[in-house]
Amino acid sequence: MRNLIVSEFLTVDGVMEDPQWTFQYSSDEQDQFKFAELKAADALLLGRVTYEGFAAAWPNMLEQTGEYGEMMNGYAKHVVSTTLTEAGWNNSSLIKNNLVEEITKLKEQPGRDILVFGSCTLVQSLISLGLVDEYRLMVFPVVLGKGKRLFGDGLEKQGFELVQTKRFSSGVAVVCYRPAKN
Repeated sequence: MRNLIVSEFLTVDGVMEDPQWTFQYSSDEQDQFKFAELKAADALLLGRVTYEGFAAAWPNMLEQTGEYGEMMNGYAKHVVSTTLTEAGWNNSSLIKNNLVEEITKLKEQPGRDILVFGSCTLVQSLISLGLVDEYRLMVFPVVLGKGKRLFGDGLEKQGFELVQTKRFSSGVAVVCYRPAKN
C-alpha cells in the first residue's frame, strides 16, 4: 500500500501560505532532501490553487530544474477540486467528490509514495479524514504572525510519533511525524 505524505514548508508559527519567505534559506542540503523525497514518490495530490500555480510554472522550468522538473512534469497529478472542469497539465486527473474513496483507491494502487505539496485546504481535509500517513515538515526559522496554518482551527486533537529529524546549515529543520496509533 502506498503512503500519502504531506510535505510542507512551514514557519516556526505554523504558517504555510505563500512561501516566498523560504528563498533566503535555500541550501544544497535542502535541495538534496527535496530531490530524494520526490524520487521516492511517483504521484502528486494537489488542491486547486497549488495545482494551478504549479501547472503555470513547472512546464516552463525544465531547463533550469533538470531531473526534478522532469519528475514534477511527468508524474501523475491528482487534483482535488469541485470547481475545475479540466486539468490540462501533463498526466493530471481530477478528483471532484468521494475524497475518502478516491484517495483510498490511489493508496491501494501499486507504486511509490503520493506527495502533497502546499494545498492547505486539501491537507486540512485529509487530516480530518485520517488519510495522512506521514507529515514531512520543513520548518524555517521565521515567524510571520499571520497566514494560513497547516494545523488550523477546527481540527481535532491528534497525537504523532516522531519518525525523523534533520537540521540544515541554513537553520531549517525537517521534522517527520506519523499519526500516533491509538
